[in-house]
Amino acid sequence: MNFINKKQIFNKRAGTWSRKFEKIIPGILLLIASISILTSIGIVLTLVIDASHFFRAVPLREIFSTKLAPLKENPSFGFLPLIAGTFVTSAIAMIVAIPIGLTAAMYLSEFISPKRRKILKPIIEVLAGIPTIVYGFFAYSFVTPLLMKIIPGLEAKNALSPGIVMGIMIIPLVTSLSEDAMNAVPNSIREGALALGATRLEVTIKVIVPAAISGIIASFVLAISRAIGETMIVAIASGSAKNFTLNFTQPMQTMTAYIVEFTSGDAGSGTIGYYSLYAVGLLLFTFTLFMNLGANYITKKYRKEY
Repeated sequence: MNFINKKQIFNKRAGTWSRKFEKIIPGILLLIASISILTSIGIVLTLVIDASHFFRAVPLREIFSTKLAPLKENPSFGFLPLIAGTFVTSAIAMIVAIPIGLTAAMYLSEFISPKRRKILKPIIEVLAGIPTIVYGFFAYSFVTPLLMKIIPGLEAKNALSPGIVMGIMIIPLVTSLSEDAMNAVPNSIREGALALGATRLEVTIKVIVPAAISGIIASFVLAISRAIGETMIVAIASGSAKNFTLNFTQPMQTMTAYIVEFTSGDAGSGTIGYYSLYAVGLLLFTFTLFMNLGANYITKKYRKEY
């Protein structure tokens, strides 16, 4: 009898603690889920507060000029050369990544056998695991000398080589996300198109790709964001020329490369050059934010539910 009473008391206490624990769990989960939000808020506040020192000292007409000389006696902070360098290298990367990545996704989704897909897809995704500094040295020591033999007048530091290598780096991102979007299209749609006499290629191009267009476009936008934020490849292979040009055969400097250059100690703490790092970082953050918002809008607008 005593044993039964002790067991009942133990079960009652265990139930009480279980109910208290259940009440605490939502708060713990909310705290964990809030970490990413709080981190994002902290990053934005850091960029805005420190960048405000720069924007108070430098007028907007100078920021959107083509003259960038932050270390001279009379420094100038025109960010258009950085924006142009970022745009050119990212555009080259997407010219490389979009056709190759989308074609690979079409092959993996519609033409290859499941057994071969399990082998080929991980091989493609291995590219995403290579450190970017390795890509940078690959661009500088292999791709650039090869391109200099093909393109006369190409300089040792240029925008073409890192752009191509960045495109190779983001191919797995385009391929994987696009292939997932195509696999989400129901087989009944494929079978219906094939039953009407369409070839497999026609089904892929005219049926599957339009049906998965929201996921495919989202993969493109995320890949562009990845290319815009790339640092080591452009820092090593594109040079540090601060000239405003769209000529990809010449050296250029991107926004991320500018940040890397100045964080190496060229700008003293508290100077306008130091605060320009935060201004460029805020500009880069704004670009990627709007691109991600655009990707979400396109995904929701063109999403098809089956």
